[in-house]
Amino acid sequence: MPAFARSADFALDKPAGRPCPNLADHACTIHDQLRPRGFPGCVVFDCFGAGQVVTAEALGGQDWRTSPDAAAAMMVAFPVVRALHELLWYLDAAVARPATAELDPALAAAFDDVEALTHAPVDRLAEIDVDAVRSRVNPLLQRAGELVRAGAPGGRELRGADLVGARLRGADLRGANLRGAVLLGADLRMADLRLADVTGADLRGADLRGADLTDAAFLTGSQLESARGDAATRLSPPLAHPAHWTTPSRPVALAAPTRRPR
Repeated sequence: MPAFARSADFALDKPAGRPCPNLADHACTIHDQLRPRGFPGCVVFDCFGAGQVVTAEALGGQDWRTSPDAAAAMMVAFPVVRALHELLWYLDAAVARPATAELDPALAAAFDDVEALTHAPVDRLAEIDVDAVRSRVNPLLQRAGELVRAGAPGGRELRGADLVGARLRGADLRGANLRGAVLLGADLRMADLRLADVTGADLRGADLRGADLTDAAFLTGSQLESARGDAATRLSPPLAHPAHWTTPSRPVALAAPTRRPR
């Protein structure tokens, strides 16, 4: 039960540990109306399968609503397991790229190490330094991004760049390093983002109409959900146009990573 504050993403304040007032019987009562009701942040949130793991393992099937111990365990376990599952998703995505074949042994080892942490008991989860785990894994993921981007030589170095509201219509961003870039509200219409590394890029409100994101590295469904696009926006499978785009199609949810790196 993460906290969120009243903003453009959430219509109300909710402290950590308190159920959302729109929750009833483990289901959202306004799920099909989240955007018009002022909760786009809920639409783009993805737990990467952590919720299922915490419920089955950390809580042992107990109901957090009726068990104070289960609720306390969930508060400790969920943020840690979610962060670890996000890393697993990136490792899984990295090994799926043919360009990263040379990293396969290291990716497999990192995947196994992180996955083992996700199954730790609650008291052990509380001791895990997630930032330290990220620090160990990120150089490997950065290298994977470099190998993918090498397919489009000369890509721009824009890691962590402040591109809020940037006018990038028709920009050549092939092979660009956009890791952690802030593209909030940026105009990316008709931009070429093929083979760009968009790990953690903030695409909230970015205009992707007509943009080409074919083979963009580490692009998530959540990032697309937070942006704008249309039928002309090009994506690589299994990603699809989110339902709120001009021509809706079934959005892709990120499931818990199950496939091992080869």
